[in-house]
Amino acid sequence: MTSTSEQPLMVARTADAAEANPYLLGVHAPVSTEIDAEDLRVIGEIPNDLNGVYLRNGPNPRFAPEGRYHWFDGDGMIHAVHLENGKARYRNRWIRTKAFEAESAAGKALWTGVMENPRGNPFGNSHGLGLKDNANTDVVFHRGRILATWYLCGSPYAVDPLSLETLGAEDFLGTLAGDMMAHPKVDETTGELFWFDYGPRPPYLRYGVISADGRVVTTTDVELPGPRLPHDMAITEHYAVLMDLPLVQDHAAAQQGRHKLHFDRSLPSRFGVLPRYGDGSQIRWFEASPCYIYHVVNAWEQGGEVVLDVCRVQRPQPRADAHTPLAKMLSYLRLDAQLHRYRFDLRTGACHEGPLDDDNTEFPTVDARGVGRRNRYSYAVHISPESTLKFDGLVRRDDLAGTKTEYRFGPGRWGSEAPFAPREGAPVDSADGYLVTFVQDEREGRSELDVFDAADLAAGPVARVLLPQRVPLGFHATWVRADQLDNLRS
Repeated sequence: MTSTSEQPLMVARTADAAEANPYLLGVHAPVSTEIDAEDLRVIGEIPNDLNGVYLRNGPNPRFAPEGRYHWFDGDGMIHAVHLENGKARYRNRWIRTKAFEAESAAGKALWTGVMENPRGNPFGNSHGLGLKDNANTDVVFHRGRILATWYLCGSPYAVDPLSLETLGAEDFLGTLAGDMMAHPKVDETTGELFWFDYGPRPPYLRYGVISADGRVVTTTDVELPGPRLPHDMAITEHYAVLMDLPLVQDHAAAQQGRHKLHFDRSLPSRFGVLPRYGDGSQIRWFEASPCYIYHVVNAWEQGGEVVLDVCRVQRPQPRADAHTPLAKMLSYLRLDAQLHRYRFDLRTGACHEGPLDDDNTEFPTVDARGVGRRNRYSYAVHISPESTLKFDGLVRRDDLAGTKTEYRFGPGRWGSEAPFAPREGAPVDSADGYLVTFVQDEREGRSELDVFDAADLAAGPVARVLLPQRVPLGFHATWVRADQLDNLRS
């Protein structure tokens, strides 16, 4: 085992509040060491046909934060476990963004958080939003690289999927002007990457396509009535689906330079269906009941309709038990989302919507090889009723049968997003494969990588890989298959 020691963190309390911040404590507490560890201990047996690397991003502040710490503020850190021929090795690295390097040189935090006034921050994103772009949100594999992205639109940072070395801000051979949102979509059939960019000033939304050879080939402005905060999008074989949702910037706070959200129930949710390579003037808007959507499950074309499955938040608002300013700010992180389906009829312009399940599930995944095509199986984490955001189990939904299968991690055990890892040679969307996730045991203060047979989720993990250090709870994950890694070596 090798490790790189970093400056220890002193972040048990927020800088300006007497109360402890739960997103800096316990299972959320950051780690201060970068580690390489080989030949990890395994309980059970790693399947021989599961070869690749599981990577998960998340916030891990290096220095004590300035002002009220929000979970979105932490520096991005990727934790990865590489599985090969029944063996496992672990590595973690901070994503060395421009802001991370600036603070490293200064030896202290230079930015305030997303809920503080950014005046005085060294720099921000390309829209002039003076917040820290920390690339801590998603990890997307495209053209041999991992793209680490940020919640509020920033530079996608390229990371080597094996060494976790930060390769720098990805500009796609000099063709990307501006920023990229948190959840760009990869079509593995064509090799293309689909994305949007948004900001507080016109044009409020910009959509684009990056070709299989890594160049921006399409960009177009999409007209909106004002600044919005879209988080995700969808693709189908011929279309992109963009969103105009009624979670908007608080105007009074914006005038004071603060980032504050307001859910305006007087506005509908709008979904824009745009030809993949179309101009913004070609977008068709479909109206639905007000809500907010963090994450898309998948979308596809069926007859003359575009079908969209999402995790839908009906009322994004603070919890009733949140009484202090800090608690109210953080309680927006506590998700309450249900699986929901929209059907956009391209012939009539009608929108039909309805629930698919009433359980609280989020961070959905499907077989990455079939994104944008009809899927039978989808997977998600189950949200715990805890006041802080924690994932207490996994859920598999069979859309054809209309059934779901669940697994709970157990008391004091919390998981991460679980991407589907297909068995080598398995057909697309067959559930012939595995779910892979980090699990942190709060009682024992340790973490592990759990591997589940996706076709028999309820049976529990077939392998538990014990990790050399605790992995804090975090955001999004991906699975990079061995055949994708082999292409890097050839």
